[in-house]
Amino acid sequence: MNLKVASAVAALSLAMVPAAFAAEDAGWYLGGGFGRFNAGIDDVDQLDDAIEGWDESDDTYKLFAGYRLNNFLSFELDYVNLGEPSGAVVPGFNVDRAVDGFAPYVIGTFPLGNWFEVYGRLGYYFYDATGQQETELNGNVQFDEESEDLVWGAGVGAKVGEKLSLRFEYERFDLQGLDDADSLWLTAAWKF
Repeated sequence: MNLKVASAVAALSLAMVPAAFAAEDAGWYLGGGFGRFNAGIDDVDQLDDAIEGWDESDDTYKLFAGYRLNNFLSFELDYVNLGEPSGAVVPGFNVDRAVDGFAPYVIGTFPLGNWFEVYGRLGYYFYDATGQQETELNGNVQFDEESEDLVWGAGVGAKVGEKLSLRFEYERFDLQGLDDADSLWLTAAWKF
């Protein structure tokens, strides 16, 4: 008899777990932010052994919408514009690159009390990369390519009142043709 009561209590407890995790933070949210994107090519093999690399930065922005299932899990879709980093590899050889696209994410969050949280995000970036390579010998070579690559990141967030949250995050992009591609973001989200 006690085994049946214990089983019933255990089953009831397991049934109530989703309700415990479905906190008041659940729901839709919209947001946006700005940041700084850094793109780098560490080893420019095709040109010359004397060329060390290319490392440029530009301002970026993103717009996003998401749904938070509970305190621990969210799904998000971002439009990410990584700006147009450009600059000279060596005198006479310039690289200009513009990247923008969409990225769906899964976000895992760990609350630190009522007002702060840390989180990790994993997504896939579907993007269009356009640009040009300009050399004194070959002139201007244009490129426009579509691709998709993995993106991951981590950050900290703080609630400001009931509806607004601010986030600071780092993201790492695995973009084709670049050895280093990462960004720092400051974003804000409004919960509905």
